[in-house]
Amino acid sequence: MGRGSRCLSSLLLAAAFAFPLATTACSGHYRVYDTYYGDYHHWDHHEEVYYNQWEVETHRDHRDFKDRKADEQKEYWQWRHNHH
Repeated sequence: MGRGSRCLSSLLLAAAFAFPLATTACSGHYRVYDTYYGDYHHWDHHEEVYYNQWEVETHRDHRDFKDRKADEQKEYWQWRHNHH
């Protein structure tokens, strides 16, 4: 095995270990399209705070937003647009 192929192998191995770390760091931040108001929301820590507040105020059990039925998602977006 030549020096160049060992170097390339080392770089590929390092990239294989670094990729999951880089993608995990951003996993909690993504955009969600609000079909009812036609706009995007950045789903990050701040949106989570609003979402948790909505669950408490409307007496709902905690569930991930994406697991809620369409009518519950609509209710959340209506509530959210009234609570800036």
